[in-house]
Amino acid sequence: MLLIFFRAILLYILVLVVMRLMGKREIGQLQPFELAISIMIADLASIPMTDTGVPITNGIIPILGLLVMHLLISVINMKSINGRAIICGKPTILVYRGKINEKALQKERFTINELEERLRGNNIFNLGDVEYAILETSGQITVIQKPEKRTTIPEDFNITPEYEGIPYDLVIDGKIMSNNLKAIGKDEEWLKKQVEKFKMKPEQALVVTFDGKGQIFCQKKDDKKK
Repeated sequence: MLLIFFRAILLYILVLVVMRLMGKREIGQLQPFELAISIMIADLASIPMTDTGVPITNGIIPILGLLVMHLLISVINMKSINGRAIICGKPTILVYRGKINEKALQKERFTINELEERLRGNNIFNLGDVEYAILETSGQITVIQKPEKRTTIPEDFNITPEYEGIPYDLVIDGKIMSNNLKAIGKDEEWLKKQVEKFKMKPEQALVVTFDGKGQIFCQKKDDKKK
């Protein structure tokens, strides 16, 4: 039992490292070759994890082989447009200028109901509101609404909003994020003075953030003694 326990931990670490090296895509955004490799890695890891009669190298070596294959295919994707089209395929336009492309639906084995379901996932509940619907190579659907149905933006009214930037976490669970402080050109003394305005110290804060407008959000950790 102890041997199985340690084999499982070793293979888990290996699979975690391999998946980390493969990138940060979400499962729904995986290309077909990435999904195939992920499934195969799970299969290869499960056999030596539970069967002590199978040498652990029988799982490690094929997994590393799949990693090499993944990296090779990724290089081909980046370097060759034709190779990318062969490996990943091309996007398919399901709705073109407000009209459903029936041939494209049949080619991709998509029903009208499935198309409507995907559109609802994009907060679009009426087919008549769609100008273009594109089935991406990852299986996601990108939707462009008709101009009169799109959400208005400040540009439509000739308004230029103030620059907001991105918020930085300065304290997380009482720990000061030194790199983020450096990124905004501040130091710990400045942080302490800002947090004191909320009647606490940095180590007492659950979270402290600083946004592009110079506004600070601060929340104190719950008192565990209560």
